[in-house]
Amino acid sequence: MSFLEYSLKTVPTGWRKILHANWPLAFLLTAVACAGFLMLYSVSGGRAEVWAEPQMKRFAIGMVLMFAVGFVPIWFWRNVSAVAYLFSLLLLIGVELFGAIGMGAQRWIDLGPIRLQPSELMKISMVMLLAAYYDWLDVSKVSKPLWVLVPVLMILLPTGLVLVQPDLGTAILLVLGGGIVMFAAGVSLWYFGTVIAIVVALVATVIESRGTDWQLLHDYQYRRVDTFLDPGADPLGAGYNIMQAQIALGSGGWSGRGYMQGTQSRLNFLPEKHTDFIFTTLAEEFGFVGAFSLLMLYAMILGFCIHSALTNRDRYASLLTLGISGTLFLFFAVNMSMVMGLMPVVGVPLPLVSYGGTAMLILLIAFGLVQSAHIHRPR
Repeated sequence: MSFLEYSLKTVPTGWRKILHANWPLAFLLTAVACAGFLMLYSVSGGRAEVWAEPQMKRFAIGMVLMFAVGFVPIWFWRNVSAVAYLFSLLLLIGVELFGAIGMGAQRWIDLGPIRLQPSELMKISMVMLLAAYYDWLDVSKVSKPLWVLVPVLMILLPTGLVLVQPDLGTAILLVLGGGIVMFAAGVSLWYFGTVIAIVVALVATVIESRGTDWQLLHDYQYRRVDTFLDPGADPLGAGYNIMQAQIALGSGGWSGRGYMQGTQSRLNFLPEKHTDFIFTTLAEEFGFVGAFSLLMLYAMILGFCIHSALTNRDRYASLLTLGISGTLFLFFAVNMSMVMGLMPVVGVPLPLVSYGGTAMLILLIAFGLVQSAHIHRPR
């Protein structure tokens, strides 16, 4: 036993957990959140109390929750995975029965001080249950058809409830997030190839259904696709948002216009400048350098998570970490692609940067699970 190992063993358990925490990950999450605070202060015209200050308070609460979750043994989270999933499922059903309506969609449960979006909670609890399932399942059965059907149903059940809200963006993220865990667990690639073929056929069917009695999507969702393919066809209507976002992205150039000097956001040309389209404000004010720097912060977070997962000998902890880091990747990849015109607008916020309460708190709780997996890994 080395002197360092002996020293750590003599430290009380509580302090030892603090020493074993993934501190680089915590600092990177804080750095991304600080970038968000700066941008929220900018888009509000220099008034911290509008968006930046509430966001800072939520982040502080979220960090406390992250470490509180992280200090709980990982076996506890494995044991409550099914309970968390069922609870999230009941909340999704509750949204259908008595959910609050906002911006044409029924996605929230009004709890007074806060509005809870159960679909955000489902993104994490579904990953927890899938990780627990594959931790329980014998490796030789992972690609057997019957044992593949079970996690597929786990994914499709909440996806269907989210689609009814309607929230196509979150439904896509649920499917992709579940797919990441299945891929990491070792499910045969033939299944993924089959799913891709089915998706292609489904997309063709959705396109054919437009304007018929059996139309599969809402009209506004079809308009989003039209806008994606040709935003200039309706520059003052459906294409307005993405065209203004592209103007902001392009005008930033290499180093940007300067902090709080972005014309698109300052003059209110940019839509949803504090939520879904906040990345365009950052790119306009800090240019390619600022946008690339934020992307690198996200990449470093993914790197630390993947390294923690690959070096963890606990299968549940490893799959859970990969699933949560994959969910983070989907969040920022979809948001950035959306505002750059690389995919249709689906209403996905930029993690830890966009203004919002439920999304930030749940994401930090999810990283608390990553911390728990890291702190309590076998040594």
